Amino acid sequence: MELTGIKAFLKKKNVNITVQTYLIDALGAMAFGLFASLLIGTIFATIGEKSGIEAFQVIADYAKSATGAALGVAIAYALKAPQLVLFSAATVGIAGNALGGPVGALVSTVIATELGKLVSKETRVDILITPGVTIISGVLIAQFIGPGVAKFMDGFGMMVKTATEMQPFFMGILVSALVGIALTLPISSAAICIALSLDGLAGGAATAGCCAQMIGFAVLSFRENGVGGLLAQGLGTSMLQMGNIVKNPRIWIAPTLASMITGPIATMVFRLTNIPAGSGMGTCGLVGPIGIYTSMGGGTNMWLGILFVCLLLPALLTAVLGEVLRKIGWIKEGDLTLDL
Repeated sequence: MELTGIKAFLKKKNVNITVQTYLIDALGAMAFGLFASLLIGTIFATIGEKSGIEAFQVIADYAKSATGAALGVAIAYALKAPQLVLFSAATVGIAGNALGGPVGALVSTVIATELGKLVSKETRVDILITPGVTIISGVLIAQFIGPGVAKFMDGFGMMVKTATEMQPFFMGILVSALVGIALTLPISSAAICIALSLDGLAGGAATAGCCAQMIGFAVLSFRENGVGGLLAQGLGTSMLQMGNIVKNPRIWIAPTLASMITGPIATMVFRLTNIPAGSGMGTCGLVGPIGIYTSMGGGTNMWLGILFVCLLLPALLTAVLGEVLRKIGWIKEGDLTLDL
């Protein structure tokens, strides 16, 4: 009877303790928070640096400084937080991001938001209790776990980057494939790359994998979805195909194989590097190529790398592999159709 009461209370408070809620919905919302602050700030900073227009740099500084708050609000919004909890989450996000990076912001905001939801509108002094519980719990959690989380993520990211420098061929394949798959899954590859501070050659390999998925699916499904699908996936996200992948996982083969080819080309032939903010974005809003430009600063090798690794090779490889899969019957008419 007591368990039933707890379940009823949690349902009333809209607290859903599931993997979908915390590792998919909340993590996915992180990407929007990052894009609305750190990522767009990075783009403006690059524009300001290359154009000499100081206003862009000023805007970039403000946008980047809002990263923690944007993360907190985005995560709380994904958890369907009531207003006072939502607004209080900005403070929690700032503390979590400052002490533990994006993952610190994720953990502290998730816990604080759920606790805030539990006490929301349960007292006559809700305007004090709800933000108080949310902010105090969130900041304490950030202080408790933040430094450890940051150290672990930095260490793991450094291991990946060092391994890529030492074994650019094999790690180029692995990083490209895994980050590309993460981009298409309903999780945030951008948040993962930023949390791991994935830059350098590893960042270039990650970008290759993301571009292979986005450009690959855009080209592979062109006959079904036309120009609208081409733009939605090529400049938006390959995540749009997730429903079709569940129905027929074989449609994922061509873009993934393409990423395993372009990854080592990025690391060994063109030596492409990227910044963490661009590594997991691919061609979404052209953030990936912009990140490469920000990291490398120009040069013939860089431009050829962007052209071939981010655009031409993913399109060509996926188109060829896709035709093979269609001929053997693994991809059938309508398997890639999107409801746009």
